[in-house]
Amino acid sequence: MDWVLAPLRYEFFQHGLVAAILIGSLCGLIGVYIVLRGMSYIGHGLSHAVFGGAVISYVMSINFYLGAGLWGAFAALLINAITRGKKIGPDAAIGIVSTASFAIGVALISRVRRFTLNFEAALFGNILGVTGEDLLIISAVTFLSMVVIFLFYKQLLFTIFDRDAAQVYGVPTQWVDTAFSLILAASIIASMQVIGVTMIAAAIVIPAVSARLLTNSFNRMILLATAMGMATTIVGMYASYYLNAASGATVVLSAAVILGLIMAYQYVRERVLAHEHLHRHPEVLHQHAHGTPEEEKHIHHP
Repeated sequence: MDWVLAPLRYEFFQHGLVAAILIGSLCGLIGVYIVLRGMSYIGHGLSHAVFGGAVISYVMSINFYLGAGLWGAFAALLINAITRGKKIGPDAAIGIVSTASFAIGVALISRVRRFTLNFEAALFGNILGVTGEDLLIISAVTFLSMVVIFLFYKQLLFTIFDRDAAQVYGVPTQWVDTAFSLILAASIIASMQVIGVTMIAAAIVIPAVSARLLTNSFNRMILLATAMGMATTIVGMYASYYLNAASGATVVLSAAVILGLIMAYQYVRERVLAHEHLHRHPEVLHQHAHGTPEEEKHIHHP
């Protein structure tokens, strides 16, 4: 067990592991709502939009979380405002806002090349950069997000499965969408240091998809996705340490491996069940309706 305990001797790994566990559970929880609503693209879009705010905050020498947080909230509200008119679809709105924000960040980096390397962690994740301040921010975001989701559990659930009926019953779906977008933006900002902008969307979606393959129950899906999010980040952190690779990449690869194993298990299970069904009920293959004697005649061609 020395390989498990050895990395824990270092303070940077302890910080990174705690941050990863919090982020993994949060991403798994949020991912359930995103996957069930068919909005996987919003995580990808907002993560790229937040990157522009991160660069701007660095250029203007203001607090990273303040600058990126304000920019992420602005991007989330702008996306909701654009889609509210129903003339522009959500995918198009996300594409416009996220691409423009990311382009701003890239343009600023190309102009001021001296800090290009500083954003490698923001793009791909870096456990070495997790500080005590980062842990406080991540803990606060995780706690507040889970509290909001718990308090508005019914409204979120109603909006996911039957948006039109929710509006009829007086659920403020627009406000629910806005609140959830802000939670997602805050979660992405908190996750940037560990997972990185380019990997956050996958870290959010994959645990939820894996859980969806294992259960049809919403409550069990939440528990499974949260647990898988935590597990994949722990495995990813150790893989990052021993392989000397970006933490964001190893976390996502760990999640992808688990998803692949679940898909393989489901495929084998379905094949085995189908095989057993044929052996138990062979007569099913021969059940068909019989017509009149005239209808039963066969025409043979020479």
